[in-house]
Amino acid sequence: MGKLRKVQVGPGVAWIEAPEAGLTILCGCPADVVKTLMHAGLICQTEVGGRHAETGPNAILLSDVMLQNGAFCNLAEFPILQMLYRQGMILPGHPNNRGFPPLLIGNAQQVEAQLHYIHRGNYGLVGQDELAEAGIEGQLANEILAFKDRFAFGKVRAPTELLDARILSDAPLELPAGLTITRRGLNLFEFAMGGDVELVDLNLAADETYQTPYRLPYSSLQRDYFSVIHSGDGNGWDPDRPSMGSVLVYQGRVYLIDAGPNVNHTLDALGIGVNEVAGVFHTHCHDDHFAGLTTLLRAGHRLKYFATKLVRTSVTKKLCALMAIDEAMFAECFDIRDLEFDKWNDVNGLDVMPLLSPHPVETSVFMFRALWHDGYRSYAHWADIVSREVLHGMLETDERVGISQAFFDRVIADYQRPATLKKIDVGGGLIHGAAMDFRQDESAALLLSHLERPLNADELEIGTNRAFGTVDVLIAGNQDYDRRAAFEYLRDYFPKVPHPELSMLLNCPIETHAPGTVLLEEGQPIHILHLIVGGVVERLSGDEARGGGFTAGSLIGEVAGLSGRSSTYNYRCRTYVKSLAMPLDLLREFLTRTGVVDRLLSRAEARSFLRSTQLCSEALSETTLTRLAQRMERRRYKAGDAIEPRDWLAVVASGSVGLSRRGTTAELLMAGGVFNETRAMFGQPNGCKFKAEEDCEICLLPASVVRQIPLLRWTLLEISGRRSFADILPFRRKKPLPRPPERRMSDRRNNDRRRG
Repeated sequence: MGKLRKVQVGPGVAWIEAPEAGLTILCGCPADVVKTLMHAGLICQTEVGGRHAETGPNAILLSDVMLQNGAFCNLAEFPILQMLYRQGMILPGHPNNRGFPPLLIGNAQQVEAQLHYIHRGNYGLVGQDELAEAGIEGQLANEILAFKDRFAFGKVRAPTELLDARILSDAPLELPAGLTITRRGLNLFEFAMGGDVELVDLNLAADETYQTPYRLPYSSLQRDYFSVIHSGDGNGWDPDRPSMGSVLVYQGRVYLIDAGPNVNHTLDALGIGVNEVAGVFHTHCHDDHFAGLTTLLRAGHRLKYFATKLVRTSVTKKLCALMAIDEAMFAECFDIRDLEFDKWNDVNGLDVMPLLSPHPVETSVFMFRALWHDGYRSYAHWADIVSREVLHGMLETDERVGISQAFFDRVIADYQRPATLKKIDVGGGLIHGAAMDFRQDESAALLLSHLERPLNADELEIGTNRAFGTVDVLIAGNQDYDRRAAFEYLRDYFPKVPHPELSMLLNCPIETHAPGTVLLEEGQPIHILHLIVGGVVERLSGDEARGGGFTAGSLIGEVAGLSGRSSTYNYRCRTYVKSLAMPLDLLREFLTRTGVVDRLLSRAEARSFLRSTQLCSEALSETTLTRLAQRMERRRYKAGDAIEPRDWLAVVASGSVGLSRRGTTAELLMAGGVFNETRAMFGQPNGCKFKAEEDCEICLLPASVVRQIPLLRWTLLEISGRRSFADILPFRRKKPLPRPPERRMSDRRNNDRRRG
């Protein structure tokens, strides 16, 4: 048997075993990777020395870059928790606690970012000063610090106390028993031991995504006046279900409650495009409720972010630690709407009350209510909560500091508030709730959630659960919300057209299409144009995706259709899709009557070009694309000309452009390629020179416009990271996270000997 064993777990994720070195290395750790490893049989239940445990990795090799194809590559929080607690590597007296911590391996930038992010994931805000920054002082701050101290077992540990961080630079990294890791290129790694060699490639191809561990049934979004769609009842360890979350529909508008891992997969299954999401209500920053924020950053507009200032401050610090960016960027990417604790906040007519919930990180549970003819209908979302028994054990005594009796009584009373529908975290253990605490709850219906197992008989006497995609309608809708949305999109398209003329188009049928339906076929005449009202449509040439997904507000195929040409692409439904189906002849007559045909075609051509680029390959609304197209300038250059875009973002329209560093051409950009992103987005020197390799046309976009679109910021972060992974981001943290002194090298060598 060889000294090394490799398993390709999925795109961008591999597994290396080196038994003689005592190491099992997870290479790449995207969202929900622990669940993927469970399905692959690489994490399973076992028993060690009579103690329950799980198998799994004891080391992580990080991706060289933070982002690939819009997704985080390095989310080590749950893999590390699995090692420490479910394997038992940190548990006192556990046979798997052998005195050495998990290894965290990667380039300096990614290792540092992970250490800061894991620290925030463990503890959230630390100390009186950070609570004061979040608006919490006095007795309440003392109560919060008291229960956080008990959750932390009396000590806030720096991540370097829990992890053994190793920096992989240009030289081979030596590990126990002669195992070495050498970087052979961006995200290309060579493992060698005793003549055995294994190569690991963590790069995703252009059309690849990280594997989602579970399959979800497709359904079509049901828009009601006030309803709850159940989008997850599992937790971070349930391999077959998304983590606890809900989709709230109010007056036909879609809101998320939390954004867990693979939320894009969840939205697809429910037939919701990210541009349809009006906002997110956020409970706390643990990854099983947090990791999907990146999906929401892929919208064409700033989504509303609803949370208390306490939770928002904690989430901001964790997300910006992970991305190694300044905290001000959070407010630039989301439309922040701070909510006040213990009062009804008005959110466009919906009443929302956040309540403080004791947890290791800052957490609020939510109550939502809407007025109806017989009084209020309400939904309570209790994630995450603590059991009465655990909270009682935190009461202060003469011998120890703890929470007050008044605080205990307040939390228990808050948890018992009745609702029309209440969804409860009953995950148990030290930091989750217990079903038995709700035996006397007076809510009309109780749903038990945040579990990785079926409900037992005792729990089923108290409540039940819901299958994915199930809808609880609290107030039925008697309006056509799909047609209202269609009108709003038409008004964005034709802002100066009178309402009666728009009503002519609005009278067209709204059709529902199943996943896989081809709306327009490549090479075939176009007779009907579809304005997408809900869901996601893919554009393909043959079987290859071209230009990402099209979501609500997109009019597909208008350039070819209005020009009398056949469809250039296949447009296929990725999800359930609702569209306003407009006959082409009717639309032509509408354009003639309103005198906007020339303007529409010119803008459509510009939008079509932008969609073909690396920058706008994801679905942006037509309004956003039009705004970009209106501000775009075109310039021509001769072969050999130097290109100096100043602080503009540059996109190659035709020809080719060379990017050079230190006099050497590092990259050749063809049509659709983007450059000058570092200076345009961040105001930092990019260290590159640009030259026309042949006659070319360059489209320039003002940085001030680009910065207003979260999706473009996110795309440019990824482009910047891949171009220079040795210095990935031009940001630097203002205040470094305090760390204890590094352990002596002799300590590290002792750990290595124990591993071997």
